[in-house]
Amino acid sequence: MFIFDSVSRKKVLFEELEAGKVTIYVCGPTVYDDAHLGHARSAIAFDLLRRVLEASGYEVTFAKNFTDIDDKIIAKMEQTGQSLEEITEYYIRRYCTHMQALHVKDADLEPRATQNLDSMIALIQKLLDKDAAYILEDGVYFDTSKDKEYLSLSHQHIEEAKARVQSNDAKKNPKDFVLWKRSDTPPNYPSPFGLGRPGWHIECSAMIDAHLAHHDKDFQIDIHAGGVDLLFPHHENEAAQTRCALDQHLAKYWMHNGFVNIDGEKMSKSLGNSFFIKDALKVYDGEILRFYLLSSHYRADFNFNEIDLVSSKRRLDRLYRLKKRLFGFSSSSADKAFEKAMLEALQDDLNISKALATLDESITIANEALDLAPKDKSLKARINGFLDWTQEVLGIGLMDPFEYFQLGVSAEEKEYIKTQIIARQEAKKAKDFATADAIREDLTQKGIALMDTPEGTQWERIVGQ
Repeated sequence: MFIFDSVSRKKVLFEELEAGKVTIYVCGPTVYDDAHLGHARSAIAFDLLRRVLEASGYEVTFAKNFTDIDDKIIAKMEQTGQSLEEITEYYIRRYCTHMQALHVKDADLEPRATQNLDSMIALIQKLLDKDAAYILEDGVYFDTSKDKEYLSLSHQHIEEAKARVQSNDAKKNPKDFVLWKRSDTPPNYPSPFGLGRPGWHIECSAMIDAHLAHHDKDFQIDIHAGGVDLLFPHHENEAAQTRCALDQHLAKYWMHNGFVNIDGEKMSKSLGNSFFIKDALKVYDGEILRFYLLSSHYRADFNFNEIDLVSSKRRLDRLYRLKKRLFGFSSSSADKAFEKAMLEALQDDLNISKALATLDESITIANEALDLAPKDKSLKARINGFLDWTQEVLGIGLMDPFEYFQLGVSAEEKEYIKTQIIARQEAKKAKDFATADAIREDLTQKGIALMDTPEGTQWERIVGQ
């Protein structure tokens, strides 16, 4: 399997630390607000990585953290009057609910910063003992001059790196960053360095060391992943801390997904165009959002707009129309040729474009075969086989096909449609075709399409309405 490594800036042949086993750590959200589409993109990208590795025969241990102590959370406490626990528990539950809607598998490990303070304090102490950190009046700082490989991950220029780190005239070097912030104001925690709280960067290094690391290897874990916005300073600083404290590289490979843009602009709250997952889920089902966000290569920047989303849904519709043709048939058998072609694409740094092209072609071939042999049970079993494989590896196609085409219609609207279909059937029996046509036209205007089939009248919501 080939993956793109951010350090070497090229595709490399993936080689795990322990034969047949893979450890992955993905930086999760800071839980002070609802998750946005940038969080969704990263979660889906590395959920796909996990699924592909598992389909390739690897045993994967997957960790994703929650940053539940941070200046942004403290600001939220001041704004709302709520406790840290009330805020973070609420947004962690919200995040997990949104991930379930997007068919993102639960992580095997979900460490929280506040539950790993002892590990952070111990790691900071090791850095002090090795003279890679120093104490100032306001806290403990990492001395970047002690890491000869600093900036080797992000490839930042020194002056650019200085500009992106919080300034403090007392620091030895402008690039140095805080490991422990002293504070007499809650939320604060006891430590040998005084009351305070950890800096952001120390959190992930400590949690990886405590929960996931190989301590007898050159590299602690196989893959560290996250959004490209974390490359510097967060991931750079994580890597530096671990090298200096533990004489190990944090990860053998680093992977980063691209930005999400809204109509061409980088998604950013400072630009006022942040698009929350919760808002998207009000209009589109989570699987539709997943398929759309999955459809572009994970390293590319993603331009989110509803025109493309609707187009993406039409592509997903083809899969569900095929599922409708197989409805009620439950047997399944492997389609080895399909699985081989899909894995060859996905094992090439998650080449989703090639994989989806293979899926599209397979759907076309399956429909043509069913046209010629609609009762062929072995054919249906093979088609079910590749659909089942698609569900497991891509995380799509999991819904009842009839319910899929009725997404976005309320229970009250469904009851109204049912009564109108009955009224139309009665009108047709009475040869009142004008009334029957008027009912169809009324439903069409309301965004509902009727299909007369041998099994009776079926209906779907019209895409985009």
